[in-house]
Amino acid sequence: MTNHQWNAVDAYFTETISPADEALTAALSASAAAGLPEIAVAPNQGKLLHLLAHMQGARNILEIGTLGGYSTIWLARALPADGRLITLEYNPAHADVARANIAHAGLDKLVEVRTGAALDTLPQLEAEGAGPFDLVFIDADKVNNPRYVEWALKLSRPGTVIIVDNVVRGGKITTPDPDDPAITGTRELFDLVAAEPRLDATAVQTVGTKGYDGLLLARVVS
Repeated sequence: MTNHQWNAVDAYFTETISPADEALTAALSASAAAGLPEIAVAPNQGKLLHLLAHMQGARNILEIGTLGGYSTIWLARALPADGRLITLEYNPAHADVARANIAHAGLDKLVEVRTGAALDTLPQLEAEGAGPFDLVFIDADKVNNPRYVEWALKLSRPGTVIIVDNVVRGGKITTPDPDDPAITGTRELFDLVAAEPRLDATAVQTVGTKGYDGLLLARVVS
């Protein structure tokens, strides 16, 4: 198998069962024009997040790592009219792009973009009583993934679904690398989840337009 084949299959999936629309295309275009890194989820992965939120019956969603708001749009579209999504973005310029993209998609009344380091804004959410969240999607700096999952647990309820992106790292996850904080953080994440009795979890590998990577999916059981 080659990257060309992976990309072709992703394109086929997208064209046949999860086609892009104007708002999603505009979000990616605006993000590229603003110079944001091209690391948003793939269209079929965005649709997966959308379906998982629907199947969860999510009314209250937390996203850690907004970028340009592409995944935010997919998730927010699964919410009911009185639902809410809070998304946390470290970079103020990225947050501004995301707010514009979310408003263009007509979702600004459902979505709040908060700017700042997530490890600073997450305690604020706890203090406000913002949880419990029905679904948490984590797609931010990988070194802090263990801390983000700990906070997701604090802001969850039994039944909450927690999804962590980019956990395969091109296959490097199997080899400790003290010089790569993303690998160190991701391996610590797996150790934490494996030892946490409140979580029932698995991970899946993916290939496609985003290369070789994968997702961790967990359910809060108590």
